[in-house]
Amino acid sequence: MKRRTFIRNSLAGAAFLSAFPYEALALEKKLYPHDRVKLGNTGIEMSRMAMGTGTNGFGGASNQTRQLGIKGVADLLRAAYDEGINFWETADQYGSHPHVGSALKKVEREKVVVLTKTNSSTYEDVKKDLDRFRQELGTDYLDIILLHAITDPEWNTNMKGAMEALAEAKEAGILRAHGISCHSIGALETAADEPWVDVDLARFNPGGARMDADVPTVRKVLTRMKSNGKAIIAMKVYGCGQLLDIKDECLQFQTGEGLADAFTLGLESIEQLKDIQKRLPEASVRA
Repeated sequence: MKRRTFIRNSLAGAAFLSAFPYEALALEKKLYPHDRVKLGNTGIEMSRMAMGTGTNGFGGASNQTRQLGIKGVADLLRAAYDEGINFWETADQYGSHPHVGSALKKVEREKVVVLTKTNSSTYEDVKKDLDRFRQELGTDYLDIILLHAITDPEWNTNMKGAMEALAEAKEAGILRAHGISCHSIGALETAADEPWVDVDLARFNPGGARMDADVPTVRKVLTRMKSNGKAIIAMKVYGCGQLLDIKDECLQFQTGEGLADAFTLGLESIEQLKDIQKRLPEASVRA
């Protein structure tokens, strides 16, 4: 049986977790959070792992901003940068733009890739966001902006204005890539085939926790998305904390599946940073 066929037949909810296919997912070479990867066809190159700043992020705050403050988040991002992790993930909803902006002051801007997200849905509001986001982050340009937490399966019709504003920003050199963060299977299905999408942030983990659908269904959509040339960044790697008891399996799932170009983790401490640096390479080759 071919490796991919075995994986597709094996990964199905509880049955998958009870008989994790380590050998089928094991790679020959260890992977590291700081590995440089190419983000689909965007021309962007960054670390395999993103430092997320939005754990339990809502109402303009997150675990990171509430617990660490501006200096604490900036110091954590800088510590990751010093270890080669140069991909930072934020969002307007998390209230972490000033925190990321503080960290950007301590590094060479062009050596960091910043992904942020907008909750706006109209042309005018997204245009305002573009100006405000750059001011809050202290940068002349943005690497990646996503439409945030979209559930509407007809988003590409109902959010045409927002899409146009981001497309114009990309054309003007203010933005390098645009896309969507999906929170429903309908939105994900649409994103897989929508030409406007450069990057998709998708919920993907081996337990199906906090995902848009079951693992086989999401895998099928992401496979089509990847074949259509779109970049995929995995989120909810640990299922919003529901899968913390199987961290190694969650990480091996990401590396062995081969669908996500990169993944994001909402780390909250230096200890967690050290843990993932040690854990990922060992998990990626576990057989």
